[in-house]
Formats: sequence, C-alpha cells, structure tokens
Amino acid sequence: MLDNLPRGTICIEDIEMGMVRYVQKTVTDRDIEMFAEISTDHNPVHLDDEYAQDTIFEGRIAHGMLTAGLISAVIGEQLPGHGTIYMGQNLKFLAPVRPGDTVRAEVEVIDIDYSKRRVKLDCRCLVGHRKVLIGEATVLAPSAKFD
Repeated sequence: MLDNLPRGTICIEDIEMGMVRYVQKTVTDRDIEMFAEISTDHNPVHLDDEYAQDTIFEGRIAHGMLTAGLISAVIGEQLPGHGTIYMGQNLKFLAPVRPGDTVRAEVEVIDIDYSKRRVKLDCRCLVGHRKVLIGEATVLAPSAKFD
C-alpha cells in the first residue's frame, strides 16, 4: 500500500527551499522476491529464513536498493516529478528493513540552481522514527519553459 501525496510535476520555477515530499510503503515478501528476480540478486539473506537467522541481522532483510528505490519513486513522481533526470545519488544504509516494515521515503529540497535547473535533495528513509537510509541526490528538474 502506498500512502502518497499527489503525483505529477513541480517545475523548477515552482520549487522552493525546504519543500518535502514522501512515499510510504509496507515492504512485503513479494516485493523482496520480485526485486531479487529483477535485479538477479538472490543473496539468501533476503530470501532464506534459515540462512538469514545465522547472519548479523538475525533474520531476513529487504535489499538495500529496494529501499533506495522508494527515494527514486518520490523524485520521479512527486519532487520534482515527471520529467526529472537523475544526475547523482549517494546513500548510507543505517539499519535493515525487514519484511512487514513500513518505510517512509522522504526527499527535501536543500539547494536550487535555477539557472541550471539543478536541485539538490536530502534523502532519507525511516521505519517508524528510526532512519534506515540517508543520502543526497542531485537532479535536473523539468521547466515550464520547455513544455
């Protein structure tokens, strides 16, 4: 289930410092299985309960990039939204996401270069109040002048 703000586009001309958008999703076993299939990452820490019990995580976890993909969803669908071009991203994984966890992926505008249409976004994913992923993204925002 996704708990989202409206999707669409916020053009560079309308982007402001401090804007925040988010997507919220409960990670399911099916999500993990589908991500493993698409990415070809079949690490048993994601797929095998017995194997995962003997790891530092003491149980199965979602792929880190599955969690990071929720940031991409916010950027591509909400802020800036449709027509955005990803230029770069850095990530730091702070804690595991487990099947059944509800992840809230948020992006916040922290820098804008209107002349180059570049926007820097603070990115974070939370499970409850615990940050599980942090990072920054740089994107090229769409412009109303080029529609």
